[in-house]
Amino acid sequence: MSFESLPHRPHPGQAPQQAGPAIAAQPVPACADEPRFDAVPPDRSKWRYRPRRDFWRSKAVRAGALITLLALCGLVILALVREQTGTEGFLVGLGLAVLPVPLLGAAFRWLDRVDPGPWRNLLFALAWGACAAALVAIIANSFATRWIATATADPSSADHLGASVIAPIVEESAKAAAVLLLFLFRRRDFKGIVDGVVFAGFTATGFAFTENILYLGNAFGEDQASHSGGSTTAATFFVRVVMSPFAHPLFTVLTGIGFGAAALAPPGKRLRRVVFPLGGLVCAMGMHALWNSSTLFGVYGFYIVYGAFMVPVFGLLTWLAIWSRQRELRTVAAELPAYAAAGWLGPAEPLALSSMRARAAARDFAHRTFGGKPAARAVAEYEAFATALAFLRHRAYRSAGAVGPGPDFAAREQELLHHLWERKPVAGPALLYAAGATGRIWLPPQPGPPHPYTQHAQYAPYVPYGPQVPYGQPGPAGGPGQYNPYLR
Repeated sequence: MSFESLPHRPHPGQAPQQAGPAIAAQPVPACADEPRFDAVPPDRSKWRYRPRRDFWRSKAVRAGALITLLALCGLVILALVREQTGTEGFLVGLGLAVLPVPLLGAAFRWLDRVDPGPWRNLLFALAWGACAAALVAIIANSFATRWIATATADPSSADHLGASVIAPIVEESAKAAAVLLLFLFRRRDFKGIVDGVVFAGFTATGFAFTENILYLGNAFGEDQASHSGGSTTAATFFVRVVMSPFAHPLFTVLTGIGFGAAALAPPGKRLRRVVFPLGGLVCAMGMHALWNSSTLFGVYGFYIVYGAFMVPVFGLLTWLAIWSRQRELRTVAAELPAYAAAGWLGPAEPLALSSMRARAAARDFAHRTFGGKPAARAVAEYEAFATALAFLRHRAYRSAGAVGPGPDFAAREQELLHHLWERKPVAGPALLYAAGATGRIWLPPQPGPPHPYTQHAQYAPYVPYGPQVPYGQPGPAGGPGQYNPYLR
C-alpha cells in the first residue's frame, strides 16, 4: 500500500477523484507497505518515535531549565505579592482567586477535545502566566510608572498612563512569550487556531490568577484598615472574578489566534508566520488598553466598554473557537477515508471519529463490553492517534507543493499506524457500534433477537472484524482478532 494508491481530496471546485495516481500539483509522500517493526523494541505498545537531537535540544535539558526558571519566578512573585498584601491578605486573595481557574481551564480543555494535546504543554502555559509573566509585569510596570512619575512630576497622570499604555504592552508581551515558545518548540502540538486559543487561554488564566491574588489581597488589607466589613473585597471579587473572569484570557486569545493562523499558513509563506502573530499581539494590546482605560470615560465608562465591546467580542471569539473546533472534525472526516479505503481503518470509523458524540459512545461501549476503564482508555487513545494521523496527512497534503512534508513524516506516520493496529481489536467494534448508534451510518435490520447493546431498533448488532477477545489478552494467530491490516 502506498500513498499514491490512496484517494486524494479534490481541490475546491474539482470533482471527487477515485483511487489512482497522486495529484501532480500536490504530491503526498509514499507510505511503506507496513510499519517498520525492525526499529521497534519488544514491548511494541510503548513504542514512540524519538528523533535524534542535540544535547541542548533534549527534552530533559529543556524541561530542567524551564522548571528551574519557573520555580525561581514563582518564589520571587510569592515574596513580592506577600510583601504587598501581608500574610493574611495573601491567603484570602489566594482562596478567592483560585475559584475561576478550574472553570476557565475546563472550558479551554473542552475546546481541545478533538485532538487533545499533552497536559505538560498546558501546565507550562499556566505556570508561565502565573509566575514568569506576572513577575515581568510587576517589575516592568512598577519601574515604568515610577520613571514616568519622576520625569513628569505628575504621579496621577503617570498612574493613568501606566495602566492604559504601559501595562497592556508589558503584560500582553509577557504572556505572548509562552505562546511563542510553544509555537517554536512544540510545533507538532501547535496545529491551528484551536491550539493557539487553548495555549493563550491557559497562559492568561495563570496570569489572572496571580493578579487577582494581588488585587484581592490589597482590597482585604484596605477593609482591615478601615473596618469596612469587607465591602472593598466583595466589590473587587464581583468585578474581577464574577463579571470579568474572561478578561485576560480574552485579550491573550487574540495573540493565540494570530499564532494559530500562522500555524495554518503554508510552509512557503514565511511572511504570514510573522505578520499574523504580530497582528494578534497588537489587537490584544489594543483591547487590553481599552479595558484599562474604561474608567477614564466617565462614571459609566466601565459598563459601556463591558456591554458594548467586551461581551460582543467575547461572543465572537467563542464562536470562532467553536467553528475552528468543528473545522478540525471536518478535517478528520476528509482525511481518514483514504486510510479506510486502503484497509487501515474500518469503513465506518472515519464517520464515528468525526463526531464527538460518537467518540463518547464508543468509549462507553468499550467500557461496558470489553473490560472497563482499560478498554475505554484504549479507545480514547485510538481516537487521539487517528486524529493525529488525519492532521499529519492534511499538513503533508498542504505542504507538498512547497517544501515537502518534512523529514520525519514517514516515521511519524508509521508510529501512528502502529498504535492504531495495537488498539484495533477493541476500538474497531466500539467505533462501528457508535457510528450506528449515533446515526452516522444505517445498518439494515438483521433477523433474530435484538442485540443487547443496540440502542435503536433500526440499527443491527455490530459485526466485529474477528472473534471478540478480552482487552489485554492475545488474539488468535494472525494478529489481534482476525483484522490485521498488515496481512493484506
